[in-house]
Amino acid sequence: MHLEELKAQLKGFLKANSSQSFSAQNLADGLRMTDAAGYKQVVNALNALVRGGDALDHEQHYQYNPDAGYTFGEYRANDKGFGFVKYDDELPDFFINPENTLQAMQGDSVRVETIKPSPSPDRGPEGKVVEILAHAYERIVGTFSLGSDAKDMIGELTISDKKAMSFKVLVSGEGLKPNDGQVVVAEVVRFPDQIHPKELVATVTETLGYKDEPGMDILQIVYSKKVPNEFPADVLADAGKIPTDVPDSEWAGREDITEQTLVTIDGADTKDIDDAVVAWKLDNGNYHLGVHIADVSHYVTEGSSIDREAYNRGTSVYLTDRVIPMLPRNISNGIASLNPNVVRLAMSAEMEINPQGKVVNHRLHTSVMKSHARMTYDAVNKILEGDVFVQEEYANLVPMFKVMGELHDILYNMRKQRGAIEFDAPEAQIIVDDEGKAVDIKLRERGTAERMIESFMLAANETVAEHFDKLEVPFLYRIHETPDAERAKSFFEFSKALGHPVIGDPNKVTPIMLQKLMNDVAGDPAEQMISTMMLRAMKQAKYSPDPVGHFGLGADFYTHFTSPIRRYPDLTVHRLIKWYAQNGYGVSAQEKYASHLGQIGEDTSTRERRAIDTERDVDALKKAEYMLDKIGLEFDGVVNSALKFGLFISLENTVEGLVHISNLTDDHYEYDESHAALIGRSKHHIFQIGQKVRVKVIRVNKDERTVDFMLVNPQDAPTTAIRVASQSHGKFGKGRNRDERRKNERRGKSEGPKTKRGPLDSKQGHKRDSKRNF
Repeated sequence: MHLEELKAQLKGFLKANSSQSFSAQNLADGLRMTDAAGYKQVVNALNALVRGGDALDHEQHYQYNPDAGYTFGEYRANDKGFGFVKYDDELPDFFINPENTLQAMQGDSVRVETIKPSPSPDRGPEGKVVEILAHAYERIVGTFSLGSDAKDMIGELTISDKKAMSFKVLVSGEGLKPNDGQVVVAEVVRFPDQIHPKELVATVTETLGYKDEPGMDILQIVYSKKVPNEFPADVLADAGKIPTDVPDSEWAGREDITEQTLVTIDGADTKDIDDAVVAWKLDNGNYHLGVHIADVSHYVTEGSSIDREAYNRGTSVYLTDRVIPMLPRNISNGIASLNPNVVRLAMSAEMEINPQGKVVNHRLHTSVMKSHARMTYDAVNKILEGDVFVQEEYANLVPMFKVMGELHDILYNMRKQRGAIEFDAPEAQIIVDDEGKAVDIKLRERGTAERMIESFMLAANETVAEHFDKLEVPFLYRIHETPDAERAKSFFEFSKALGHPVIGDPNKVTPIMLQKLMNDVAGDPAEQMISTMMLRAMKQAKYSPDPVGHFGLGADFYTHFTSPIRRYPDLTVHRLIKWYAQNGYGVSAQEKYASHLGQIGEDTSTRERRAIDTERDVDALKKAEYMLDKIGLEFDGVVNSALKFGLFISLENTVEGLVHISNLTDDHYEYDESHAALIGRSKHHIFQIGQKVRVKVIRVNKDERTVDFMLVNPQDAPTTAIRVASQSHGKFGKGRNRDERRKNERRGKSEGPKTKRGPLDSKQGHKRDSKRNF
């Protein structure tokens, strides 16, 4: 039965029996969908109803949601008083007039009532906020200033979060009484209302230190993003009870692979080593690839204090000069880290791969392993490049690395042939001194070794996903959905306007269509422009129990299996593998996780985005700090985005800044959306994505994480025959994105275009540089 049809039947039944709740098994029996595949369909449909707000899940018993007539979403504020509510990844946001906001703030979770339906596909309905379900700013971080004119208030806070800087925060005397200049955490006790629409009252609950202390700038962002950064005492106590080595008793039931020549290959500073690999050529011409992953689930048991904290964190967060780990360090850097020459427990994916890159056989099992060498990317790159001195140092491993290099080439070519889209944007490594101050920015380089490990991790992730998809049991996947038709159509029109039409139907876009386009524009001046707009047309990768595949990779099956030390979904996948191996694949075995996977997917996707936002903000902060003493200097750059209010410019070191439209004084510039360009009305100079420019730094604000440029020689820009006849609005400038578009127009608070750093998922610092977070 089709998912939508099944959802409709289940919703109708639950609504007709709204006072009762039913188990998935009850509902499957009623629909006579009692086999394993049918039960899975019912569970997927029920989880979809829960995610859509039509049903409630009471500990695996489902009931009709009495609030189903309302819409729930996230409020997005505009300084002019109106706002938007995002409630669906695909549909345009609700528009909320100023009188209907209920004084909601940016990021609040709200319940919305529809006032007017959507007038067109690219414009959302008009709504009214009827309830604020959760405040985004219950806890705020800022710098305390002593003294206030308001009664019973001891001071004010200057907020470090840009999205709330326009609000005045008064500090009452009921909490702690910090010193002037201290950075504090405060709990909001009064939110904006009709009488005080731009004012909050808070009480101080914690002092973090003084504003100018080393590391305090990053810590403010960590706290403002609500990233858990200290482990509770009970978690550390439980972690301390975990043994530091593997006793003989834990070998039972596991395959002994300690004699296999497994190696780990990571960055030189990596301490949480969670994957080891081995490869050899088989007699039949195929390749054996072993990907052996730290068995974190053996130590982090489900429901334990460590597990609850790991779920709350969702992922490790990699910042400029520190890592906030998902797990206590004695686990992540100790017993679960595959350090050399020590016995470790592992989850193993062993694959036989033919010369065309197809996995023709595989096995998933638990094992006991030993890493025979702790290799770095630099050393392996030198071996593959023929460095005789490094080859001599690792003479016993060189033959295997050459086999690995061959296998990587095979896997890479296989992915390319099926349409995987390759984006390789430059990524910065910010160098800080002992005080945490940014002193240099270097570009990270990804050599063959980094790409080779990427190929092996992708192969393992795909193999695990395909294994469980074919068994038709509930499972957690990493998905990247096909771009929706409207956004694809807008991108196709944009690319065509630049003289590079996409061959194919935007209603049925495939990865290979976009890959062919990127091949066609390689080396062309339009390459950067088309690449950037293609990324913006794509959806965001996420975790889900729905096996829809991974568009950007061109993969029909994909999950995250290879990094359980730093990602909770991988830990969940390991548990699922073990559970099914021990309990079979029938309905009774499926019931344990079936109703939880949708929520796990949503929560871990949300926490992943929190980590990405935190990493992005810290990078922007440190890049601005690095540029503080560069005011007046000139740099070469590239136009990263052209918008109505100006040009975002990326320097060669990846620092981004804005040339505001007010600083384009040589002409009156107008925005042409079809070409994503600013065009001079009189002199007809044009500025587009990918265009090289020379800029001067005119202003830097570290607190707001912004850099402002002006063009050095705007008259040197090319001219165009294009004339901007009128202001057009398309998918990239109106509808669901209009809130962001209008927000960006307010210079002084703009964060710039938030382009994804990869077509699929973000590369997130340190360890994530080389093992891309696909």
